[in-house]
Amino acid sequence: MRGLGLWLAVALLGSAQATAVLEGRTLRFEDGPTLVWQRSFPAALGDLSGPVEAGGLTYLGVGPAVYAFTPAGEVAGRADLPGQVTSLDAGSGSLRVSTQEAGYVERFTLTRQDGGLGVAERVVPPPDPAVTGWLAAAADLVPQKEVARASAADLTNPFLALREARLASAQGDLYASLSAVRRALNTTLPFPAWVMLAARLDAAGFPSAADLALEHARRDAAERGFDPELPVGRAALSAYGNPSAYAGTLLNQNRLTRAEAWMRYLRELHPRFEGGPALYERYAAVLATQGRAGEAEEWRQFARSLRGGTLYNLGLEGTRALRDAARLSALSLLLALLAALLTLTARAWRAQGEDTREYGGRFVAWGRRPLSRARRLTVAYASAGERLTLVLLSAALFTALGGWQWSNLVSSGLQAPALNTGTSGGGWVNAQLARLNLRPGPDTSLLSGLNAQLDGDLSVAREHYTRALPSPCALNNLGVIAQARGDEPQAREQYRAALAARPDLSAAAFNLGLSPSTPELTFQRTYRPDQPRLCYPDQRSLTRAMTGDLSATLMRNLREPLSLVTAAPGNSVRLGWALLGALALVAGLAFTLLLPRAASEARLGRPPAYRLLALLLPGAALLGGAWGSVLLLTWAASLAALLPLSGLVRFPELLDLSQPGVRLGLLGALGLSYLLNTLAFVTAEIRFARQARREAQPHT
Repeated sequence: MRGLGLWLAVALLGSAQATAVLEGRTLRFEDGPTLVWQRSFPAALGDLSGPVEAGGLTYLGVGPAVYAFTPAGEVAGRADLPGQVTSLDAGSGSLRVSTQEAGYVERFTLTRQDGGLGVAERVVPPPDPAVTGWLAAAADLVPQKEVARASAADLTNPFLALREARLASAQGDLYASLSAVRRALNTTLPFPAWVMLAARLDAAGFPSAADLALEHARRDAAERGFDPELPVGRAALSAYGNPSAYAGTLLNQNRLTRAEAWMRYLRELHPRFEGGPALYERYAAVLATQGRAGEAEEWRQFARSLRGGTLYNLGLEGTRALRDAARLSALSLLLALLAALLTLTARAWRAQGEDTREYGGRFVAWGRRPLSRARRLTVAYASAGERLTLVLLSAALFTALGGWQWSNLVSSGLQAPALNTGTSGGGWVNAQLARLNLRPGPDTSLLSGLNAQLDGDLSVAREHYTRALPSPCALNNLGVIAQARGDEPQAREQYRAALAARPDLSAAAFNLGLSPSTPELTFQRTYRPDQPRLCYPDQRSLTRAMTGDLSATLMRNLREPLSLVTAAPGNSVRLGWALLGALALVAGLAFTLLLPRAASEARLGRPPAYRLLALLLPGAALLGGAWGSVLLLTWAASLAALLPLSGLVRFPELLDLSQPGVRLGLLGALGLSYLLNTLAFVTAEIRFARQARREAQPHT
């Protein structure tokens, strides 16, 4: 009542002369020589912008927020913005606000709404804790003895109300505590702040209020265009209130009932968050220990269902398995190649020494007669079939190393922050995407169109989608644009075309009134029931936009070999040198196919060292036939897969050698390769002995 009386007095006495003045970090409202009210803002809250007076209110930018004050000094509303406010302008008849964050600028129009301020444009909270956690930090700056006064002065900050509730609860005033909690929930917040508030409510012993705050978070995120189909990185989720960490804390405390509420929130809004599979498995294991095996299996099945749309359906973190598979393949091929070259060297050693003796020996000959020495390379003593096998092995090694490089590039690309915020569009996402070297093509056009559509620029979105055709996803989103224009027949025609081109496209099926069952559509039916479903790029589409497929990476390596040893995100320089070495090896071995064989099979014979290596390295002495390569690769792959037992290498996402069945299978394959090789070796020795005996017999 006192504030209302002061406001009426100011109005009756002629508030036209009253002005707001910012002195340092203190906002003063003066009516001539009379100070009506003042408010100071700590430096920790960020820069101040303004003040600007419009519509009977005084607006002041404080950090990433704009406050509206009445002539009596009361907070009439607050607008939460996605960056530090840099300017306020009311000259055009509307209040325009500029914000800046990480090198980009956004502009918004503030509107008056019931209960506070609103923003006409779409506001996407950036994954920046300084922005998303600003309101909670502002409440934490208030000394405890001033909490009640600060909460009464700013009814829009629920974190102050919660602090007041906890103080009242500690004093035994349950009514005042519940009243403050009710006031905290009766505010308007961006969803990250709701999640932070829910965690504090939970910790303070208000579980029902925490559940309501989480529900507010879901609804606000849905209104802002966040969708469960899009992944969320660890950094972004941390900025959004870190619900996964709090769920883990609840599991550590064995508070399973509360953990269930937070796991349900993650499942509904952010199911594809980084680290999700591990947390889902941990929660399922806890449920199983509680005798809830059915629920545990249901959570495991849900985690498996998220693999759709990922690379080779390996899951959200499947690039790690791809990397380990490429590393294992490269190591296996390297072992096979080394074994083959070592065995062929042992067979050619004596003949090569005899042939290079006249030039000073096998090493000196490189200086005296390099061309003649080049014709007597170890590989030149191999048969045409053996040389071809070496070329194929080296080419396969180059491909495997390229696959390793590709998996690194894909992993780095898919972890780009712009692709892991749970939504598309917004100033922060657009600024980050502009820094990525996206490949021109339908997938990049689809992503650009989605960003424009979510930001409300339908004409630009339509242009991008047209360039993305005949993408079924683009067709569906063009149908959404047509439906927004009121052209229902065209929209349904495009939905049908999208579904015909891709029968598993759930967005088009949903828009046609069918009932596909996916986690994303459950969220859509609950929180956006009257809106058509957008189609979002999956991991495969994003991979094509970021790096292309493996063939594109290999072709780029061949066209631009120097780029392999250039430091770049996801590009290992050491791996690049290995790729260059493999490429040179392929070229060198391919050149040897043109050389005549330096010695006959009879002259080479079967020296003792060659026989020993032929026995120890399965398949290395049988490269002239197809089965020799199979035997060599089986031996090399089995040995490479068992190497983690030595501690030298690891393939954590591919092989678990702690499982007895895995070890037994690999040892069995290794033993079988030695058994078959021994039989082949004995057969070859018998055949060689018979041949030598026939040649030793006198001719009649």
